[in-house]
Amino acid sequence: MTKPSIMMLVLVTTALGFYFADGGIHRPWLLLWTLLATAMTCGGASVLNQYLERDVDALMQRTKKRPIPLGVITPAQALGFGISLILIGLSLFCWKVNLLTAFLSLLTCFLYVLVYTPMKRLTWLNTTIGAIPGAIPPLGGWAAAANHLDPGGWILFLILFTWQHPHFYAIAWIYKEDYKKAGFKMLPVVYPDGKITFSQITAFSFLLVAFSLMPSLIGMSGKIYFWGALALGMGILYTAFLFQRSQSNIDARKILGASIAYLPLLLVLIIIDGIF
Repeated sequence: MTKPSIMMLVLVTTALGFYFADGGIHRPWLLLWTLLATAMTCGGASVLNQYLERDVDALMQRTKKRPIPLGVITPAQALGFGISLILIGLSLFCWKVNLLTAFLSLLTCFLYVLVYTPMKRLTWLNTTIGAIPGAIPPLGGWAAAANHLDPGGWILFLILFTWQHPHFYAIAWIYKEDYKKAGFKMLPVVYPDGKITFSQITAFSFLLVAFSLMPSLIGMSGKIYFWGALALGMGILYTAFLFQRSQSNIDARKILGASIAYLPLLLVLIIIDGIF
């Protein structure tokens, strides 16, 4: 119920923000507490998301085997579990990290659970709205290390904000029939011809290339990161062009795979760039 795959991406991007703000990992225990608290609040938000969407989860192939639709966990148990995880995570932030990071984490949970989740039934812009809480984790990592926010942290926010669009639009295209059945207003459901979906993926892929190079341009990182980030961004852009040309689920899955690999590889680039 805590969506471990999503949690891993959140932890990677949180570590990314911490690494940049700290100029490395000079306070490993602080990073550990930050990641533990982040895992708690992220997991709690995912549980509450499933609590609110338990009716439609039962209608979709990709979600009907989640614990609540299967009856493994009752809605009341899920609600209590989700709230408990968030409260534990926020307490850890206040006790072991700082109040700014606790606030950013609380804001992320609020936007994800109470804004993005209901917006999925109202407008296809839910992906862009949901990309805001999805892009806060690197800010949280930055705030944990520095106890304030700098332009570098906001650049990381922009990278993650743009990254989410090709990633989640590819998912929406692959599972558009499922989303339609559930009544979610995802972009490929509202505009089934795909033209707007393809243009959005391509446009945000271009933006991702531009924003990913900004850390080198402002002196946050060096040439290794610059050329590596450029190569990764061009890889995303290439898969976007393939998808726009073929309009197939196979190429949509290529975008999805490339986007999943993108963030961990970006973190590896940053570490290698810092060493050399």
